[in-house]
Amino acid sequence: MTLWQDVDRMDAMSRSLCHIVATEDAGSRLDALCAARGLYASRSAAARAIEEGRVFVNGATVSKKHAVAAGDTIVYEVDDEPESVVVYGEPIDLDIRFEDEDMLVLSKQIGLVCHPSVDHAHGTLVNALIWHCGEENLCNVQGEEADRLGIVHRLDRDTSGLMLAAKTDEAGRELMAQIQDRAVDRHYIALVHGIMAHDTGMIDAPIARSADERCRMAVRDVPSAREAITTFRVLERFEAGPKDDGYSLIECKLFTGRTHQIRVHMQYTRHPIVGDPVYNAHGPRDARAQLGLRRQFLHSYSIAFEHPTTGEPMAFADNLPRDLQEALDTLAERSLGKTEAGREVAELMATSPVPSVEGEVPDE
Repeated sequence: MTLWQDVDRMDAMSRSLCHIVATEDAGSRLDALCAARGLYASRSAAARAIEEGRVFVNGATVSKKHAVAAGDTIVYEVDDEPESVVVYGEPIDLDIRFEDEDMLVLSKQIGLVCHPSVDHAHGTLVNALIWHCGEENLCNVQGEEADRLGIVHRLDRDTSGLMLAAKTDEAGRELMAQIQDRAVDRHYIALVHGIMAHDTGMIDAPIARSADERCRMAVRDVPSAREAITTFRVLERFEAGPKDDGYSLIECKLFTGRTHQIRVHMQYTRHPIVGDPVYNAHGPRDARAQLGLRRQFLHSYSIAFEHPTTGEPMAFADNLPRDLQEALDTLAERSLGKTEAGREVAELMATSPVPSVEGEVPDE
């Protein structure tokens, strides 16, 4: 249960407000009430805030379906964002692998945030898409404002690799529906600390905002936690060295798409991702064990889906970007051999293009 004092530990760019439930609102669903009384701009925005653990009823997080009672105290977090965000095109290089009148497939470089926010007003993927396609040629199905044009799903700023963008609202809704129905096959390559004992596994552990640090996510057993399922296959193992506990190169498949899901799940298994600056508990303390990386070794290397208009099956694969390949090359002499899955993935990546646009991790 999340207590009152947790409400005050939030990002500098957000604040908490209070609402007392009136008698006539008793029995209403929490998300519906939040929208009807103007706590959030829409029911979907309210549901998102509740699921992220940013809404408290009588000091506790609850589900969006929770029925409120008269006199309940609702404390809710809101972002101190500008009243209007001007989103414009910027000439940012994109590595586009497929494009037609409905959608794009691209390999996102590191350092590129997907959409504008308080901390990143410009220089985002949305700005790049507007420049490339034109604002009128991008879907707007992810938010009330025009700050998420083209976006149907996201990758973390410093996670690289394949992702989808949509040009029309119809294509955007169809791609989002496929993601919701788990019909989009998304695979990631990750290098994790430690030698994993099993060749395959499933992590079924719900994720919510951390109780201690509101900007982080964590595996938690609370009402606001959302189902999160990740499967993995070990591709190659590397023996331990004097400054580390060895490494495992793995392929992860997402069945859900929670914020920081793979990073949170791998920390939960006590095999955090190499180079991860946030989710690194249980990893070696010596900085040399991070192999010189300034970001997490996590790359979206494979994606398969049905074209949103024609229904044609489509599949794309991506090779590792230079920084990850160089880190992996330093371990070559310590390899304990590839698994059957490792040989399969290596063969696929050998015929896949190397990302043509290199980003960089910005100095914080």
